[in-house]
Amino acid sequence: MTTRKLSNGTEIPVFGLGVWQVDDGAQTERAVTWALEAGYRLIDTAQAYGNEASVGKAIRESGVPREEIFLTTKFYPGGKDARVEAEKSLERLGMEYVDLYLIHWPQGGPTWAWPGMEAAVEAGLTKGIGISNFGADEIQELSKVANIQPAVNQIQFSPFEYRAALVAAGEQAGIVSQAYSPLGTGRHLDDPAIARIAEATGHTPAQVLIRWAIQKGLSVIPKSVHQDRIVENFNVFDFELDDAAMADLDALDTTNRTADALSSSGKWWS
Repeated sequence: MTTRKLSNGTEIPVFGLGVWQVDDGAQTERAVTWALEAGYRLIDTAQAYGNEASVGKAIRESGVPREEIFLTTKFYPGGKDARVEAEKSLERLGMEYVDLYLIHWPQGGPTWAWPGMEAAVEAGLTKGIGISNFGADEIQELSKVANIQPAVNQIQFSPFEYRAALVAAGEQAGIVSQAYSPLGTGRHLDDPAIARIAEATGHTPAQVLIRWAIQKGLSVIPKSVHQDRIVENFNVFDFELDDAAMADLDALDTTNRTADALSSSGKWWS
């Protein structure tokens, strides 16, 4: 599995499974189990998803050694203390640590929760800390006060939401960007341009979208609850999109390659 080196010295796989909107219980357990069986080694959950317990159960019962799995969860910023909430996450997960702990979105501003995030590292609850849905301005604001710099920014990213300036701002700050909703929660799979490139390369639309984001240097975490698609999504390391296909995909962007995490109309926090 290809990885990116993070600023804290750990390696994050460039491909994994996200479990947003996956029901706690059997549905999450099956998805994580199938992913690990297929060779995935990055699993991404969050306090807000309500399925940490099922993620942890599937990992523990998988037979895959814990140290081989990169596990991420996220601090729900409606909480007060990121370190305290990390302890609760570990209890639900049945784990001694996570590999990455993110602030899920910058509700209330980008800096207030960071001391608790740093405390979670110092307490050994997580190996790394980072952010999600932070724009370039918020990254800059946080970087000025952080003792431990964020290692990752998880962002909505696809050819249709090609946040090139945000990815560049992250790289400048030593932050690896990670793409969520690379398939547009399924919306992008039926796009004619995607279908044309998929047919030309002999791959599925999902594989084309995932491969594009990987070639842009991101870690990518598509979600699926179907075993065939979980396996299919993983098979993106035996081909490359050529320059013409990459340029055609780049041209689908609707964000003017923004440095913002989400448009003001798309934000669900203040």
